[in-house]
Parts: sequence; C-alpha cells; structure tokens
Amino acid sequence: MYYLGIDLGGTNIAAGVIDDSFAIIARANRKTKVPCKPLELIEDLAQTALEAIQNAGLSLNDVKWVGVGCPGTVNGQTGVVEYANNLYLENFPLKGLLANRLQKDVAVENDANAAAFGEYKAGALRGAQNALAITLGTGVGSGIIINGAIYSGSNFAGGEIGHTVIEYNGRLCTCGRRGCWETYSSATGLIQTTRLHMLLEDPARSSSMWEAVEGDLSRVSGRTAFDAMREGDSLAALVVEEYIDYLACGVANCINIFQPDILCIGGGISNERETLLAPLREKVEKLTYNSANCSKLTKICRAELGNDAGIIGAALLEI
Repeated sequence: MYYLGIDLGGTNIAAGVIDDSFAIIARANRKTKVPCKPLELIEDLAQTALEAIQNAGLSLNDVKWVGVGCPGTVNGQTGVVEYANNLYLENFPLKGLLANRLQKDVAVENDANAAAFGEYKAGALRGAQNALAITLGTGVGSGIIINGAIYSGSNFAGGEIGHTVIEYNGRLCTCGRRGCWETYSSATGLIQTTRLHMLLEDPARSSSMWEAVEGDLSRVSGRTAFDAMREGDSLAALVVEEYIDYLACGVANCINIFQPDILCIGGGISNERETLLAPLREKVEKLTYNSANCSKLTKICRAELGNDAGIIGAALLEI
C-alpha cells in the first residue's frame, strides 16, 4: 500500500508518495501562491498530489490516504486550519475541501508536528516513546511526541517551544514578546549575534568574517561564524560559543519539561554536525536538572530526514 504526504509551505507545495518502508518513491512540487483564493489553493494541492502519484506510475486508487502538513494552528481532529498568518488562512476547512476534491480520506496536521512524526516513524526519533524534534531555521520550530503520538495541546497550538523566553526583556521577537528562544537560537538569531559582535567588538575589521562577507553585513549567514572559527578566528569562536550557550539553555529547558528519550535537531545549522552537537551535549548535561542521578540521559542527535520529514510525517498521519 502507498500513502501520499503534502508539505504545504509559504513558498512551496511539496508532495511525495510513500511506500510501506517509508521511502519516498515519487515527488512533485509547485510554488505556493500567497495570498490565494481557498478553492485555488485546494486545486493546487490536488494537482501537486496527482502529479506525484502519476510520477510514481500509480493511480489515486493505489493510495490509502492523503496527509497534509500546514503551518499555523491546525485542528488535527477537524482538519480545519484555524489560523496560518503566512498563508492568510483563518478557519479554513482544508481537510473537508481536499477530501471532496480528491474523493480520498485526508488528514491534516501542523507542519512542525508532521515533521516530528516523520522523524519518529522513519528517522532520528525511531524507537523512542517520548521525543522532541527541534528545527533551527528562520525561527525555532518544534514537534513533540508523547507516548508515540503527536502532542499539540488542548487548543492545537501547543509545542511552540521557540517562543519560550530565555532572556527576560531581551531581543524583540516577531510574536511581540521579548527574549524568545528563537531570537537567539534560530539561524536568524545566529546572524544577528554575528553582526552584533562584528560591529561592536571589531571596529578595526580584523576578523576574517569581514573578509568573508566582503565588508557587507547583509551577507552574514548562519555559516559565517562557524566557517571563520574553523580557520582560527577568535571573534568567530566567541560568537559560536555564545550561540551554543543560548541553544543549550533552550534544549535544557525542553529536557527538564519533557524528559524525552531522544531530542533531534534539524535545520540548516544542524549541518555543522558534531561541531555543534558535541559542545551542545556537554553544556546541556550541566544545565539539566538531576542529570547526575538520571539512569538514562536524553540522546541529543541530528535529524535524519531533512526536508523530507514533513512529507513522510504527513503521509503517515493517522486517519
């Protein structure tokens, strides 16, 4: 039997056909039109799904169901997208409309939750009973698995760990609060930290980071400090150390609250692999409550599925 997953993002719609071994055997993609009329969005989702099925050499009858991961507050029971600001959706009955268009059972879930479920079923979180997936991107995304099931809270908006405050009255977040974890530990946060250190601590521009960005702070990326650190740049090493300190603070909070078996980290910064994870584990162990007396510490590892996690997780959502 085959399953179909759709990862609906603010930029792209990505669909994939999944087989019984949880492998993607065919794909289709198209740009997301934002803003978009409701029925036009449904048609784009349907056409992307049908194209993926055709690319797999299958028919819609070969697919058991369709799952969709969507940003925002998603009621997984009703399939209604209650609010997704980047897609301009509010109280949008995605499940019902797409099921009617495809004449197929449809499941809908928040995209970060779907990605976490994908890692749980087929990636870094396999074998865990309780697990967390953290994604370091423009923000800090997260998905929570408790007793083998997605946890989204009583109002379907749970799991926004990126918006827990780690520095009171700190950096202004897009959510309106100050000091949210994602303002320090996202790729955006790392870029801001890098720029601040370059401006305030290196007016003579002696750091190799200035040369790497050709003197243009707008070219600073999440790799700038890590690359310069590897070349022996002391200011870059300071930036990386501060970044991992902030990341460790939030990860330790996650572990203290949930005590998961495994916590995986994805997103572009996770490509630093052990350069990031080795010092992170050391810092987190010192910050985690009662870690010296725990019989089993939370395993901290890199996510395995990358951008495929959302497709796989959506495809395997329970109907």
